[in-house]
Amino acid sequence: MLQDCGCATIINIGVAAATTARSTYFSTADPPTPKAFASRRRVRSRGYHGFSDQISSHKVHQGHKGIGLHSKQWEVTWQGKLVTTGIFKEPVKGPVMLRTLNLDGDQQADLTVHGGVSKAVYVYPSEHYGYWRAELPGVDLPWGMFGENFTTEGLLEEAVYIGDRFQIGETEVMVTEPRMPCYKLGLKFGRADIIKRFLASRRTGFYFAVVRGGMIGAGDAIELIGRAQQEISVADITRLYAFERNDVEALRRAIEVEALPESWKGYFQHQLDKQLS
Repeated sequence: MLQDCGCATIINIGVAAATTARSTYFSTADPPTPKAFASRRRVRSRGYHGFSDQISSHKVHQGHKGIGLHSKQWEVTWQGKLVTTGIFKEPVKGPVMLRTLNLDGDQQADLTVHGGVSKAVYVYPSEHYGYWRAELPGVDLPWGMFGENFTTEGLLEEAVYIGDRFQIGETEVMVTEPRMPCYKLGLKFGRADIIKRFLASRRTGFYFAVVRGGMIGAGDAIELIGRAQQEISVADITRLYAFERNDVEALRRAIEVEALPESWKGYFQHQLDKQLS
């Protein structure tokens, strides 16, 4: 069960390097070594904020420590095609404004699968980094490696419920859904197998919708201020999607969760109909 706490300590804040380079990823069948990512090129965004210097903040809960994160969009060659991604993240200094769709300066490259009201902020627990360091020996795993906006301590998928509302700085946010990995995670790691391994680990992180915008900063406490239900957690959504698709009772409960996006409800309703037919 989450506990409220208003204390926090900053343990790392940095500024993104102004690197100009390019990254190439050849195909999922022929992943490159990490050296293939030595050249990444910052690109001009097609979206509202112009130059897509995505600013993100690392938050804390229960007095734990936080880290500020910064990301940029990069052009990446994948299977012969040029794609744009905002998954590369580095630490940043200073507070930032959180609005309905994202943090000021933050943009998602492919809005068909990323971003939007229910995916305004991606959160990933710092506790998972130890697991991944053991799974991927020799791989550098700085904060933000999974493309998260907030790297947190004290918020795990099993104990965070869909619809949970938190206060962070001036803002109020609500938990909506787990993160499902796409090929761009493979781009970031330079290996195609990370996509299946990420989902199999059940260490998915989750998304926040923004209920009330405001200034937010590295080291801010995350305070639980509302819980609408305690039956369907973030981990339950992942479980029903990838591991236990036949759990009829849990499917029914998930469909009834008001804060769960309609796309998830439709998917689970389809699964339920299959089980009952």
